[in-house]
Amino acid sequence: MTDRALAVVRAGALTTVQDRGRPGYAHLGVPRSGALDAPAAALANRLVGNPAGAAVLETTLNGCAVRPRSAVTMAVTGAPCPVAVDGRPVAWGAPVRVPAGAVLEAGAAVGGVRSYLAVHGGIGGEPVLGSRSSDLLSGLGPVPLTDGAVLPLGQPGPGPHARVDVAPQPGPPVELVLRITLGPRDDWFTPDALRTLTTRAYRVSAASNRIGLRTEGPALERARAGELASEGMVLGAVQVPPDGRPVVFLADHPTTGGYPVIGVVRPADLPSAAQALPGTPVRFVAVRRR
Repeated sequence: MTDRALAVVRAGALTTVQDRGRPGYAHLGVPRSGALDAPAAALANRLVGNPAGAAVLETTLNGCAVRPRSAVTMAVTGAPCPVAVDGRPVAWGAPVRVPAGAVLEAGAAVGGVRSYLAVHGGIGGEPVLGSRSSDLLSGLGPVPLTDGAVLPLGQPGPGPHARVDVAPQPGPPVELVLRITLGPRDDWFTPDALRTLTTRAYRVSAASNRIGLRTEGPALERARAGELASEGMVLGAVQVPPDGRPVVFLADHPTTGGYPVIGVVRPADLPSAAQALPGTPVRFVAVRRR
């Protein structure tokens, strides 16, 4: 096997390969997928000299550890965490040279949820529908990492890594503010429910995952009984299941659904949703249609 590879020493709670995902295949029932915190993934790639859409590793809460078979440049961004090479601390949010056979470890997040580990050349492997992303809903792409797995690396490009001392990044949200455009099924809810959604506080549920950010808080009362026929779902859709608690659809969301969508979150607010810890206050703010 080529020495352009990473051996997984510690896979962590959930570490997946992600890039910009598979937009444009919803008509085939294929979710978008891709990095939940896309700006953090793009920054990690920039720091090591990759194109913004190169495949990276997305970790969840407790990080991961990998051993390259050849000397490589890596960077860790997203949720702040300790980073070490063979046990010696190195910079987070900056390019780090890792010798062949050394172990780079991204430790547990000290704030936020998801960290991103980029390698010069990107994570390799055959794309599926134009993407190397792991999709937890459909099962497309590489499976989540396991201890002992070996990941191929792509060929490094000519560009040098970014020469920076520190890369400014937004911190994890203390309060998650999600701007929503109401509709298309806001008429399925009572006026009181709409006021509740936009004036009351919710919290991020521990049941959240890459498919959706679930919330805890006051239930939203319907104005209509019965169920909808399944209809298309989009990234950021705020669906309300029978328990009345809003769910914000994230990258691995289903492409259709039968529960009413009360609004859609602005795309610019979704990276913060990727970093919101369970218990984080959530506030929905209604904005006008553009």
